[in-house]
Amino acid sequence: MRFHDALAAPGFGAIAEFKRRSPSAGDLKPDADVAQTARIYEAAGARAMSVLVDERFGGTWDDLRAARAATELPLLAKGFFSSREDLQTAKDAGADAALLILRDVHDSVATALLRIARTLGLDVLVEAHDADELARAAALDAPIIGVNARDLSTFRIDRRAQLALLAQAPTDRVVIAESAIASRGQAAVAELAGANAVLVGSTLMRSSDPGATLRELISRPLVKVCGLTRQDDVDAAVDAGADMLGFILAAESPRRAETLLSAPDTVLRVAVFVGDAEQTEADLVQLYEREDGHRARDAILFRHGLPVGTVVDLPWSESDSTHLDRARATRGRVMLAGGLGPGNVREAIAAVQPWAVDSARSTESSPGVKHHDALRAWVQASRAELVQTGAAR
Repeated sequence: MRFHDALAAPGFGAIAEFKRRSPSAGDLKPDADVAQTARIYEAAGARAMSVLVDERFGGTWDDLRAARAATELPLLAKGFFSSREDLQTAKDAGADAALLILRDVHDSVATALLRIARTLGLDVLVEAHDADELARAAALDAPIIGVNARDLSTFRIDRRAQLALLAQAPTDRVVIAESAIASRGQAAVAELAGANAVLVGSTLMRSSDPGATLRELISRPLVKVCGLTRQDDVDAAVDAGADMLGFILAAESPRRAETLLSAPDTVLRVAVFVGDAEQTEADLVQLYEREDGHRARDAILFRHGLPVGTVVDLPWSESDSTHLDRARATRGRVMLAGGLGPGNVREAIAAVQPWAVDSARSTESSPGVKHHDALRAWVQASRAELVQTGAAR
């Protein structure tokens, strides 16, 4: 069906949500125009749109009807549904899918609602927020599973628990990360944990330019600043807009960091090792093999021990005219590294369309010490070519 197929398409995307208020956050944008917002979301590259129809969120069924008249996007009717009448109303109002919160219904009711939805031609986003509910969703054979970082009883957010559940979700389903997505780094780690898409509401509704914010969340490449050794350089990289921070923990590197430094959870920390990796609290590990006393050419990106991407780099202390061709021919997520700086990164991005770009030397005044103007120039140049994310190659 339209909603399922849009989210199952190759690559990573977003369901952009419309809600005027939130029970946990209060008013977001009480006077927002749903039709105008729908057109903005569609132009910005949303895979689908979610519309709150519950009055606790400032929504009505008329909002869904107005969205249907304004956009071709698949529409998710979002509310607290538990009956055939709810699903029929959603269908009549123009929905392509409806939300089913497992917290609110027994499995027998969920099974019946899934069957009714199929007869109506509706997809169902089956929402779980803990391990038991995820197991129930899997047992119900739900084709689309949402994992909510927010406990709807307490409104507490637990992104770490959400990421663990995303990694446990069946890989033959469409999996959506819901709530608590405010940056490209947070969206990216949900992707790496196994999500096909993120559902983003409050972040977009608070934004003065929701279209630009949406494009930002799903665009690629991510931008990594590597070789960080000082906290003030970490802070400058975050302020400049870097998505990933690299800490080289290999003993032989002149850019060796003693430990991971502090960073907000809006960015990803990457521990870089040569030979053997050690246990850290990093979001990702970038692991090079050791060859002839130094790092091998390329590395593998790991998340919790599982490979999630390839770092296509230059040979140790050498250049290579085939560098971009090799990167372009590499399947899956590619982090392009080696010899990149503000002067050539745009050309490299255009040629390779990588998942991420990485630089250490171009941002330095000396090994391990960042020049903040150079750091900002690197991030700005890398982000100038942001493109809507596409299929992993």
